[in-house]
Amino acid sequence: QLQLVESGGGLVQPGGSLRLSCAASGLNLAYYTVGWFRQAPGKDREGVSCISSLSANIKYADFVKGRFAISRDIAKNTVYLQMNNLKPEDTAIYYCAAGDRNELDSNLYDYWGQGTQVTVSS
Repeated sequence: QLQLVESGGGLVQPGGSLRLSCAASGLNLAYYTVGWFRQAPGKDREGVSCISSLSANIKYADFVKGRFAISRDIAKNTVYLQMNNLKPEDTAIYYCAAGDRNELDSNLYDYWGQGTQVTVSS
């Protein structure tokens, strides 16, 4: 069964850090671009970061540059999103997705996880 499962979300204070994981089953992430997206209440889903299949090409949305880092562990079939210096405006449900093109456009991704909640609040 093909499945993407996010984990690592939670409640953190402003300035804190979290590491999100996206683990796959039934799908070898090494052959896919993997993207992280987020959706806050009342807002559209937006792209956060993506990493190409060979990890040669990484993109970040401007609002997370210098704070977030995406990486993959091929042996664990997992992609990570390290989030540092979190801000209240980072509060959202975070989704990982797999696709063929390394772009921050959710329409280009075929497989999605169920999401993990990240809340940044004091």
